[in-house]
Amino acid sequence: MSPETPWRIRDFRTLFTATALAQLGTNIGYVALPLIAVTALDASAGQVGALATLSTLAFLLIGLPAGAWVDRMRHRRVLVVADLVKAALYASVPLAWWLGGLTLWQLYAVALLSGCATVFFDVASQSVLPQLVGRGHLVQANAAVVSLMAVGSIAGRSAGGALVQLLTAPVAIAATAASHLGSALRLIALRRTPAPAPPPVRGDGPDAGRPGGSTPGGSTPGLGAQIAEGLRHVLGNAELRALALTASVTNLGFQTVNTLLPVLFVRELHLPAGALGLYWAVGGLGILLGSRCARPVAARVGYGRALGLAGLCAAPAGLLVPLNGPGVWLFVAGFGSLVLSFKAGMDNVLGVTLRQRMTPDALLGRMNATFRFLLTGSLAVGAALAGVLGELVGLHPALWLGGALLASAFLPVFLSPIRTRRSLPDQPAGQAEAGTGVHDPAGPPKALDLKRT
Repeated sequence: MSPETPWRIRDFRTLFTATALAQLGTNIGYVALPLIAVTALDASAGQVGALATLSTLAFLLIGLPAGAWVDRMRHRRVLVVADLVKAALYASVPLAWWLGGLTLWQLYAVALLSGCATVFFDVASQSVLPQLVGRGHLVQANAAVVSLMAVGSIAGRSAGGALVQLLTAPVAIAATAASHLGSALRLIALRRTPAPAPPPVRGDGPDAGRPGGSTPGGSTPGLGAQIAEGLRHVLGNAELRALALTASVTNLGFQTVNTLLPVLFVRELHLPAGALGLYWAVGGLGILLGSRCARPVAARVGYGRALGLAGLCAAPAGLLVPLNGPGVWLFVAGFGSLVLSFKAGMDNVLGVTLRQRMTPDALLGRMNATFRFLLTGSLAVGAALAGVLGELVGLHPALWLGGALLASAFLPVFLSPIRTRRSLPDQPAGQAEAGTGVHDPAGPPKALDLKRT
């Protein structure tokens, strides 16, 4: 095994396998939770939309302060507690069902609270990878993680559909709880965990005013000032802003479509749960292929150019997704979803690597929290929009809106300076390289990270 590969780092392997378990459970739950609402509780399109909205609403409510909070906490503790909370919440669903007391309100509470746990897990996991593998190896590490997410999507959503069809949706949710518990137990084995950010430097010395430092007058910046610093870093940079806008519109379109698919498949197309799981698994296959192609394509045409060209070529596929219907149209829509997911897989590798390379370590938590606020907040808005439109104008007009958003999502990146970028940016000013991927055991604790979009 090459010494330059992140796979030589034990903690990276530990975190990778833990995330494999969590991803499997997350994707089973992605299929099972709305199907419980539709099949067991006779939920309407609006109620399914509300459930999907609540699952991501936490990113709008606490997404920005979570970045500042996570920068002050040990990341292993955050990751373990988040997984344990999700395991307990999902375990409550089959328990209530077996006792005959399951309600839609309980599903709403599980969706909202597990979303809060996901906020902390995602921000903590995304904020430590540069220190773990070194900034020079981020593309390889991100490609590995996005590939893992894709395999988890394929396996988890296929398994979720099969479990719902064969053993009922509550049993599938029990598998989700078990997966998160296994992930938490695996994360406990991490040997190195990052210490909280050092206290801000006071006074007017050379460190005053640095990211995470003090103001020139010597006062410690409060939570609001730290959040504002993260927002300025993302929204004030043309390239980061373009990445955030493109990803947000993509999420908005995907969520508008995906929120309504359980209703469409069960009530209009009269297809079994396994068919919905397989349809969503196609998206995971696209992400896997895109993540594997990201590095060679970027090496050939450039990192920013790869993002711009992939978006332009995939744009027409957005107009195939709303054609979902009986017979051949199901396969046409599935092909459109495959193409768009391929583009998303490339975005997840290259876009995340670019934004990590543009951000100093002291701002990683807040940068990631800002992105998660925008990207996952878009999921909440898309789910709410789908539910409202599904009730007012019907499923298919809402699907066409989602398709139009997917077709136009590439424009912010395509029209921004990032489209011409051929190479990765240099490390941020004043930021020392985090290492080659093999740490000196006698040195200070290093940070860990994993990526999830």
